[in-house]
Formats: sequence, C-alpha cells, structure tokens
Amino acid sequence: MSAWAAKRFWAAAQAVPCAGGFTVRLDAKPVKTPAKQPLTLPTLAMAQAIAAEWDQQQGLIRPDTMPLTRAANSAIDKVAPQVDGVVAEIANYGSTDLLCYRATDPQPLIDRQAAGWGPWLDWARDELGAPLDVTHGVIPVPQPATSLARLRAHVAAHTPFQLAALHDLVAISGSLVLGLAVARQRLTAEQAFALSRIDESWQNELWGTDEDAAALEALRRDALLTAERFFALCG
Repeated sequence: MSAWAAKRFWAAAQAVPCAGGFTVRLDAKPVKTPAKQPLTLPTLAMAQAIAAEWDQQQGLIRPDTMPLTRAANSAIDKVAPQVDGVVAEIANYGSTDLLCYRATDPQPLIDRQAAGWGPWLDWARDELGAPLDVTHGVIPVPQPATSLARLRAHVAAHTPFQLAALHDLVAISGSLVLGLAVARQRLTAEQAFALSRIDESWQNELWGTDEDAAALEALRRDALLTAERFFALCG
C-alpha cells in the first residue's frame, strides 16, 4: 500500500494581512502549521516568499522544497513555546565555539585558521563585548563567564522567528560568533560557510574531494543560505 501524500488543491496562494501580522491563504483557506496553529508571520515579505513556495508546488506537495515554510512552522510550533530553552541551546555554542579551537600542525593550516578566524574573535571582543580564549587542540578550554553571559544576552534579544534562523546559522557553522555576524550582516552566509570549513577545505586540497562528502557540504551550504534569507525576511 502506498503512503498517503497531500496534493495541490488550490488555484493560487496569497499573502494577506491577519491578526498579529500576515498569513498565507490557499484560495480562501488559511495555511496552518503541522501543530494546527495559525501561520501568523511577522512581515509581508516573509508571507509573500512563503506563498511563492506554495504556488510552486505541482501535484504532490513536497515539504523538502519549502524551506521557508518549514522554518516558519518551526518558529511557531517549536521555538515560541520554549524560547528560553532555544536561547540556551544556541548560546551554549559560545562555550565551544569553532573559532577557538586551532590546529596543532601543520603551520600553514594554523596560519590559515588564524587569518580567517582571528578577525571574528576580535569582532566578538570589540562589538559584542565577549572576548573568547583560543586553544590549540581539542581539549575544551573554559571561556570567561562574563563573555558567555553577554553572548547569551545577544541571543536572547531575538524574536522566535529570528531564533529559528539563528539556530541554523550557528549549528551549521559550528560557531556562535559567525552566526551572530551573519545575523548582524557583518558577514554573508556564503562567507561564514567558507570560514567554517577551513579545516575541510585544507583536507580537500591535500587528498581530493569525496563525492558523497561534497554532496553533503552542498546541502549544508544551501541550508545556511536559507537561514540567512529567513532571518532577513523577519524584518
């Protein structure tokens, strides 16, 4: 027996105002989240972008081709009910930030990490008020409590919709500093992705690129770019 799958039933998807913001209607029917909550969006631009995803569906509905819709669903169903927990999860990346863990050899890789990551730790110190300590190797290094508290405060300043995007910006890059830099438009997601993959790029230069690994990298890059776009649509 084949699994049931939803099919397109509407003629057009429209972004429209609603109580508390904007939503998407499929003909006259408002879209709801998987938890049956109203899809109430913070900006018209986000509603229009999500409406475009629905309009692009032909035949069977494919959620994997609707990343903005999925991000909005996550913001409403998963982030909003547990904001403090999501803030804590994101902020915890500051205690083990990728940028703080440097190679022990070879020297060219050490130099490449320092050149790529050092300026963003300087930025965290100067703009975020959160200096972080650097170590060589993988043994965890304790970070200053005041810095971690400031980073948490920066994370907590975001809305649930922004947190949904920031979570992916941080988790995919492995760096709270890079995620916040993208959120503040100091870096593009493309630049942040390249910085987060310095080690992998080094290995690829030495040994060549594995086809399966490259495909996975492409998916991760696309997800980071989507998170950047979703954050911008939050207004």
